[in-house]
Amino acid sequence: MKYWLVKSEPSSFSYDDLANAPERTTSWEGVRNYAARNFLRAMTRGDRVFYYHSNAEPNAIVGIAEVVREAYPDASQFDRKSGMHDPKSKRDSPTWSTVDLTAVTAFPRPVTLTELRGVPGLEKMELLRKGSRLSVMPVSAGEWRIVCKLAGVSAAISDAG
Repeated sequence: MKYWLVKSEPSSFSYDDLANAPERTTSWEGVRNYAARNFLRAMTRGDRVFYYHSNAEPNAIVGIAEVVREAYPDASQFDRKSGMHDPKSKRDSPTWSTVDLTAVTAFPRPVTLTELRGVPGLEKMELLRKGSRLSVMPVSAGEWRIVCKLAGVSAAISDAG
């Protein structure tokens, strides 16, 4: 199992929106950064994902999701009416991918960006790296355990597949 973090503005699609979606599942579409896209393509069924609210008060990791469908072409790249349309992308060789995520558990309390800074063991966490703006990024197993402990989530819940 691998661990990841995805960012979403709560005004666009919050963790509550995910939890209230049909079957608590959504397609993680609209990623238009090559590095983030490559991380989506590296996700496998059963991987765990931190759900991070960005551009929020406060910015925080608010829950856990799970990858339930591995990378497939993001349909929004072909939709001319979509703000995510990419006229350069071809159906026989799509540029952009998506995965399906399902809500696992909301954190009992958000773990804020401010709180994460300075926590021993999180010094190399991509989210905390100066200038990091990726919307999808890997999280190490050690970082995963530390954040779950800060959130008050048991390892049995956070790692169950």
